[in-house]
Amino acid sequence: MPKLDYGALGLKVGLEIHVQLDTGRKLFCHCRPELKNTEPDFRIVRRLRPAMSELSAIDPAALWEFRKMKTIMYEGYNDVTCLVELDEEPPHEPDEESLLLALAISKAFNAKIFDEIYVMRKVVIDGSNVSGFQRTMVVAHDGLAVFPNYKVPIWTISLEEDAARKVKERGDLVVYRLDRLGIPLIEVSTGPMEYPPASIAEVAWLIGRTIMNTRRTKRGLGSIRQDLNISIAKGAKTEVKGVPELSLIPKVIELEVLRQVNLLKIRDELINRGLSKDQYTPDLVDVTEVFSSTKSNIVRKTLEAGGVVAALKTPGLRGLLGFELQPGRRFGSELADRVRAWTRLGGLIHSDELPGYGISGEEVSKVAGRLGTDSFILLMGPPGVELQEAAKVIVNRVREAFDGVPEETRAAREDGTTYFMRPRPGAARMYPETDLRPIRVTIELLAKADMYVPEPIDRQIERYASMGMSRELARQLAVSEYSLEAEELMRKYKGRVNPTLIASIFVNTIKGLGRGVEQVDVVKAVDELLALYADGKITREAIQDVLQVYVEEDGRRGLVEIINEKSLWRMQYSEVLSLVKSMIDNGVKDRNKLMSSVMRSHRGRVDSGDLGRAIDELLGK
Repeated sequence: MPKLDYGALGLKVGLEIHVQLDTGRKLFCHCRPELKNTEPDFRIVRRLRPAMSELSAIDPAALWEFRKMKTIMYEGYNDVTCLVELDEEPPHEPDEESLLLALAISKAFNAKIFDEIYVMRKVVIDGSNVSGFQRTMVVAHDGLAVFPNYKVPIWTISLEEDAARKVKERGDLVVYRLDRLGIPLIEVSTGPMEYPPASIAEVAWLIGRTIMNTRRTKRGLGSIRQDLNISIAKGAKTEVKGVPELSLIPKVIELEVLRQVNLLKIRDELINRGLSKDQYTPDLVDVTEVFSSTKSNIVRKTLEAGGVVAALKTPGLRGLLGFELQPGRRFGSELADRVRAWTRLGGLIHSDELPGYGISGEEVSKVAGRLGTDSFILLMGPPGVELQEAAKVIVNRVREAFDGVPEETRAAREDGTTYFMRPRPGAARMYPETDLRPIRVTIELLAKADMYVPEPIDRQIERYASMGMSRELARQLAVSEYSLEAEELMRKYKGRVNPTLIASIFVNTIKGLGRGVEQVDVVKAVDELLALYADGKITREAIQDVLQVYVEEDGRRGLVEIINEKSLWRMQYSEVLSLVKSMIDNGVKDRNKLMSSVMRSHRGRVDSGDLGRAIDELLGK
């Protein structure tokens, strides 16, 4: 990765944070908001198509999805899905608890709440919504989230129904499960921020943590999702959907900035070479005969299946098709993404990577001779429409390269790179929901929302510090993913276990256990160990030792079994007293030596308080 000066590049990043609410019902029906993994009770098949907005316009993102001609299968359950999810019954009035939570979060972020809230239809025909749209309502706007070290402009706060979850995709068939469809979802959209990538990740965490402080959010994989809007001064706004982990946000931003910087370099080089958009046309040349005796497996398989090899001229692009935009991603990868998104073809091969894939230098020369250029793209597949569509898509993307960075929606990979999903949506995407009345936001409704307003992060830190822990430990706990669980255990063991010990376990001990923590119920384990500690049966050092073994073994053995095997039960005071007396009798009379020697040789078994008391009793204070 080259060193990037984000300030000089004019980096701006906006966040969209989506958090599932943990309410008693779904947003627009009375089904339980519960995910299931058992065999579905029923399946239905649908085809979705775009509809015009009230201004007789069709959203470009919806049109893009429609052209894929996907068949959608929906799986449902009789107890968590109903006719509302199937789009066979009008939506019910919105869930009041969800609305109160949205109002409370709007207050927490100092946003201006609308006097009336309108339910809108957001056109989405990728299959994730049976109706072809997602119901959403903008609750508030123009807010300011204030955190330690950050002030974040909040553009909108919305309450919407979550989409169905994709469980399988096979060719033209996509399978969705309807259990998630309709679960209430809070979306917080920020204004553009000029913080560095690492700070953007921290802001995303702080927004999500504040929402979770309502104690009314779901937990677990997929319950919090984040999208990014990234741009640089001479680039374009790019929406990156589905960043899987907060820790990946900085890398996604860095790699997207690098992609835009390199796309601008390609634009400049196209101009320097004296090229123009008009030179590129979607005219294909059949070069199948060149590969009649090819040794390339990929080409031979296509020919054996009755396919053809077609070449598309890309004059002047020698060296640019293989120009690296991101690690392992070239300009040719951008073209291949478009082909895969628009057609049923698996991609393309460009001249900058040839000879390769078993294609010989001689075959490359013959194709170049037929075309009259040494820069070209090979497409393989059944003869007909798909190849022609692919050629059009490639030419359109090459022409876009003359303008620099195209505005588009991309999806994040686990390595931080992204790929093309669809064009960015336009204004025709939203229109009013005709089956629901506007919601009047009354004084009474706002008063009821006060009970859900989450505690600000800085006030949370002050409260933790007042319990006796250091401010740094209090800050780390406030932004820890385990802060809610730690608080529950602090209340449970109030007066029996020092809050500082509980905070330290979640902030320091668990953090040092490695990624194996994700495979076990570590909170339950800590609870059981704290119960033993509170009863005087184990020491605080034993908690760390037992947790380490428990996590390393993926929780296969019980905690008591581990304590027995490691002999980590707390020594009685009489045993500690006898141990110290024996050492004193053997000539060890220095207090520090006694402390360090016993704690080292009997780690996890001797309580430091008992040891200090025994030394005081035998040596005198």
